[in-house]
Amino acid sequence: MLAPAHPASWRRMQTETVALIGDSPGTRRAVTVLRFGTPGARPKVYLQAGLHADEAPGMLVLHHLSQLLQAAQARILGEVVLVPAANPIGLSHWISHKPLGRQDPDSMQNFNRLYPDLVALVGDELEALLTETASENLQIIRAAFGRALARAEGRNDLDDLRLTLMRLSHDADHVLDLHCDHVGILYLYTSPAHPQVTSQLCRSIGAKVALIEEVSGGNAFDEAHTAPWAQLQERFGAKFPIPHGCFGSTVEYRGQFDVSDTLAAADAANLMGFLATIGAVSGGAAPAFEDALHFPLGGMLQTRAPTGGVVSWIEEPGGNVRKGQVLGHVTDPTTGQRAEINAACDGIFVRRELWPTCLRGHELCDVAGAVALQPPRLSD
Repeated sequence: MLAPAHPASWRRMQTETVALIGDSPGTRRAVTVLRFGTPGARPKVYLQAGLHADEAPGMLVLHHLSQLLQAAQARILGEVVLVPAANPIGLSHWISHKPLGRQDPDSMQNFNRLYPDLVALVGDELEALLTETASENLQIIRAAFGRALARAEGRNDLDDLRLTLMRLSHDADHVLDLHCDHVGILYLYTSPAHPQVTSQLCRSIGAKVALIEEVSGGNAFDEAHTAPWAQLQERFGAKFPIPHGCFGSTVEYRGQFDVSDTLAAADAANLMGFLATIGAVSGGAAPAFEDALHFPLGGMLQTRAPTGGVVSWIEEPGGNVRKGQVLGHVTDPTTGQRAEINAACDGIFVRRELWPTCLRGHELCDVAGAVALQPPRLSD
């Protein structure tokens, strides 16, 4: 009788702890990694949450997803890696009973920016290694990424965190970075490289809008996985076949207070559906939602506060709006004067700020439209 191709023990959840060095005496943090399926099996899917550590919905979603994956061990065909709390540094950052977690307080760097530029690390060595076969080049490039990340050294825990997350994810076929907004709908950011997978993801999880851009700037985590393949195509594509080796997306799971076991369990079940759709697990229900509206990132326009004061809303995210439509007001309580908050374009009211007060010039809300009317940008 032939032995199974993969020992059954490999299919059990494996927990790994990756320690950060620590920037001061007596402090030490670690990243916890949950692994499912068979190491090296394809597709490899990497999901993380809490990179902005004040954004809790995705962390609870991945808790529930880990339960579902444990129950479905026999159906896991690929490799699934979960990092349910990707930013142990930011999780400890509180001031006056309020969580921070979006920016490092020492450098003020955004935790979701400045990930390693993989092409800069490996581009020169690849030319001598690439072949005339796309599938071989896929493996060659992934291996080069891995070697470069293994030899890279960080200067502090923030650098080490970025390197740790990239070492875990650089060779994944699919990378999902789970975030949330202040108050918003379920939507996502991704590149134009894999439109079919974008539609599969939207139809699986119920995203309302997909914002599409090749490079938005800042080397956010998802883009650090997708942009290198486009850059390598541009550099070597005339001589060697270079595939788009990774689908990456930042998924915004509604607003900061959209946190409940009921909601997270449903979102986790929808992610299981996506894993089935891309062949990472067998079985599973067909996608239950309609495809999202696919808009250019440059079509996402923001409205800033015309004056400081108290913010009140007439409309909430989720609806169709027209350019100039009044979405709310900013009231100066000292004079009684009220300024309108107007939609910047025709489109979907995607998100708004949480705080009920503002300063003049503060970003208040965003509407996503079908036409790129400005250079693409991500919020800081």
